[in-house]
Amino acid sequence: MGLFKKIFSKEKKETLDKGLEKSKSSFFGKLSKAVAGKSKVDDEVLDDLEEVLVSSDVGVATTIKIIDRIEERVARDKYLGTDELDKILREEIAALLSETGSGDHASFPLPEKKPYVIMVVGVNGVGKTTTIGKLAHQFKKQGKKVVLGAADTFRAAAIDQLQIWADRVDVPIVKQKMGSDPASVAFDTIQSAVKHDADVVIIDTAGRLHNKVNLMNELTKVKRVMKKVVDDVPDEVLLVLDGSTGQNAFEQAKQFTAATEVTSLAVTKLDGTAKGGVVIGISDQFQIPVKYIGVGEGIEDLQIFNKMEFVDSFFKQSI
Repeated sequence: MGLFKKIFSKEKKETLDKGLEKSKSSFFGKLSKAVAGKSKVDDEVLDDLEEVLVSSDVGVATTIKIIDRIEERVARDKYLGTDELDKILREEIAALLSETGSGDHASFPLPEKKPYVIMVVGVNGVGKTTTIGKLAHQFKKQGKKVVLGAADTFRAAAIDQLQIWADRVDVPIVKQKMGSDPASVAFDTIQSAVKHDADVVIIDTAGRLHNKVNLMNELTKVKRVMKKVVDDVPDEVLLVLDGSTGQNAFEQAKQFTAATEVTSLAVTKLDGTAKGGVVIGISDQFQIPVKYIGVGEGIEDLQIFNKMEFVDSFFKQSI
């Protein structure tokens, strides 16, 4: 197995395999047609491969990078058989993910400094609240004290949904009534976390994109106000994207990276979709590490992203 040594538990690997099944089947169906009847990787195969990658939601810019790298290998090795394409694609995709830092850490590296503050951003409907709840569950399992902040005050449903997750995971939540100032909620959350010696703070924010200037101003204010309690926070700005939306996820990433400094990504809803290639493209295009992927509805199905396991599950055969 070499580079692709198994490090997940068997159960989590099986969940990942199942979650990426549609993406894998779609990709390999297209790839098989591209190389049918061909024995070597030539210009025609590369043109067909380019089409396969773009149609698998890897994205044009990232697809061009991958094709360029394969062309370099063809030129260097003089001959590459189509039977080697599977292995080469694995290696090049893993290399691209490595360059963004995706999968390089087991989770968010919690320093001794308390509290560690994660501000979560993303449009409504991408699974943002669910991601927060599952993250809180993971941290609590590690023995960490977690506080949630309901700073998406523009929708009563957002506050209610976060309360449900706080109750389910059994962690405290700081909230105010709908329409309250989000920065005020964030301020109160940090204060509460400091008072109760919490290890981790996870703050939800509004997912509106209709006016980028307002979004930018709001997120900037939230960050500025939190710093009045603890310097140098937030420690992470986690952007949650819905993987099943494919190219629309690229646009969301573009909007949010313009509005605030995003430091990490969580890509949700990869189970049941054939658009798993979006994980590769978004991480590469925006040079932001993927930290988590959602591959099921269960509380344990938000998985810490591991690039080797992802690539292993995305492809059919072992190296």
